[in-house]
Amino acid sequence: MIGTTAIVGVVIAALGLVLTPGPNMMYLVSRTVSQGRRAGLVSLAGVAVGFLCYLAAAAAGITAIFAVVPDLYLALKMAGALYIGWLAWKTLRPGGTSAFAPRELPADRTGKLFGMGLLTNLLNPKIAIMYMALIPQFVVPAHGRVWLQSLCLGGVQIAVALTVNGLIVLGAGAIAAFLGDRPLWLRAQRWVTGTMLGAIAVLLASDRARPLPA
Repeated sequence: MIGTTAIVGVVIAALGLVLTPGPNMMYLVSRTVSQGRRAGLVSLAGVAVGFLCYLAAAAAGITAIFAVVPDLYLALKMAGALYIGWLAWKTLRPGGTSAFAPRELPADRTGKLFGMGLLTNLLNPKIAIMYMALIPQFVVPAHGRVWLQSLCLGGVQIAVALTVNGLIVLGAGAIAAFLGDRPLWLRAQRWVTGTMLGAIAVLLASDRARPLPA
């Protein structure tokens, strides 16, 4: 039903998105470093449900609304670019901090951790673009039901994202400890992250891709 090319394409796109610092990674890392792996994994469960919400919307054809109303898509894309640009400035500005920098955060209860993970993912413009513009490009109507292809390809994206994010959560504490004794490395990590976020904001704002009808 779905070809190898489509699967490989989605895997590459998913890896590119999940390995690039963004709202999900920053939230998961900061919560894991401040409150431990359990908090990070609970937050990741919320992120996973957010992926499922996007997947259900894509399979139901809801994202096709953005193909019919391009101004709505443009507004969302620009809002996402501004948000990521703000994250970049927050990281690069004088006094900015790295996601791996140890800092005191209030210990949140399980429900709030889950809810914040869910909300962070639902408001993540990178994920919205993934389901609105990227995945539909790998769907071929001649290969069968569009909604089923969307489900399968979305499932591939979710598997990649959860695997990588899970490894990041498990390793965040060790990375923070390593960088904590090396302030120069911590500063370099902050500048790399901020620069990448800034580049994403510029690319997102200038990207001319449009969501395709389901």
